[in-house]
Amino acid sequence: MYTWLEQVLEEEYEQCRLLKENPRGGVFLIRHKSSGKRFILRRFTGNGEVYKKLLGYSCPNLPLIMEAAERNGENLVVEEFVEGDNLGFLLKGALFTPRETQDIVKQLCMALWVLHSMAAVHRDVKPENVILRGNEAVLIDFDAARLHKPGAEIDTQVLGTTGFAAPEQYGLSQSDARTDIYSLGVLINVMLTGEHPAKRLAEGHLGRVVQRCTQVPPQKRYKDVLRLMEAV
Repeated sequence: MYTWLEQVLEEEYEQCRLLKENPRGGVFLIRHKSSGKRFILRRFTGNGEVYKKLLGYSCPNLPLIMEAAERNGENLVVEEFVEGDNLGFLLKGALFTPRETQDIVKQLCMALWVLHSMAAVHRDVKPENVILRGNEAVLIDFDAARLHKPGAEIDTQVLGTTGFAAPEQYGLSQSDARTDIYSLGVLINVMLTGEHPAKRLAEGHLGRVVQRCTQVPPQKRYKDVLRLMEAV
């Protein structure tokens, strides 16, 4: 499958530009030569199990995954190109209103509900991984995502973004759905204040939601994203 996908990419697609690069791999914008349609290509080392789980699954708040192949820890993923600006870019210009934040967070909860229903944990919810496509919020980048493994005490690899990663992602316990709830709480606060809740907590009702999301013991957070969505 991996060799076949490599061949198809070489023969039928052309690389437009490199979008992101890190020690584990790169993200490229590619174009289908005959149709002109653009896609995202991910090449990375590590675990691509969540991309395989999402193959062909349609949700307005997640990118459509077209192909996912792995060989000796090397992954190739072709996914829908989501046109829009990410929250990290938008936050450089202005903060979000409470109503805008509520609308976006509810959609992110729906995206996370799909992942969590598959026993997957995103583990890297942050502004740069949320794209606004018109009125739709789309959660992208599952390179750090993992399937929750019953019985495991800790994650096998520390992945995530400092400031948004929950305490358990640093080897305290295994990540689960409440890990994403922690990160989403930080995201809510950053959208409203531009800062981490440890520095400046959002005011009012949403500030209380953030406090509940970012409790250090996972059992003190919302039980699942549907509870969080109701609270928001």
